[in-house]
Amino acid sequence: MRTILLIEDDSDLFTLLKYNIEKEGFRLVGSQTGRGAVDLCRREKPDLIVLDIMLPDSDGLEICRGIRSNPDLAHIPVIFLTARASETDRILGLELGANDYIVKPFSVRELIARIRNQFRPQSPPARVLRADGLELDRTSMRVTLHGKPLTLTATEFRLLEFFMSRPGTVFSREQLLDSVWGMDRAVTDRTVDVHVLRLRQKVEGDPANPLLIRSVRGFGYIFEASATAEVQH
Repeated sequence: MRTILLIEDDSDLFTLLKYNIEKEGFRLVGSQTGRGAVDLCRREKPDLIVLDIMLPDSDGLEICRGIRSNPDLAHIPVIFLTARASETDRILGLELGANDYIVKPFSVRELIARIRNQFRPQSPPARVLRADGLELDRTSMRVTLHGKPLTLTATEFRLLEFFMSRPGTVFSREQLLDSVWGMDRAVTDRTVDVHVLRLRQKVEGDPANPLLIRSVRGFGYIFEASATAEVQH
């Protein structure tokens, strides 16, 4: 049974949606407050999140940003449910990583249909990641730069794959440790810096002035490319 997590402060609407969503065979959990929403998502590990934007104690946009910046949650579909109907609001919501945007008032049947749409079979992950002359093949575990093979360690490969599959997102050292090194807590934040330095020496034209793997002062690192794409072979 798939779990839907609902963050909606209107108690009547929350009750209505809970009844109808559960009637469709889903499990619904949630809260009528935005406080602690990201932690709630981490505890429940839902299959999809329905999120109001205008909450009395929180900003749904900030909650979405927190979800998308958390490696454990970033893959979960998010549907905004809001009274904000302007084109600017819609664009902002989608740019922050929402998978869908529904404006109130709305049809419950439409919401159910859009929830089901998120669970349709997805295409398998792209085998090859490309960005600014870099090409990473997940199947053969090969990386080339402008057609020339690069020799990477297993950890460097995983780190580069993580960055290339999530361009434009800032990750803290702790997030990178959790996602790339997993439960190996023998490593420290300094380990991330060392591996990023080594990776830059292999993939950057000028490692001292990196254009792809950039530092974000006081937080961590971001992978930026003028043209980043995933392709399927």
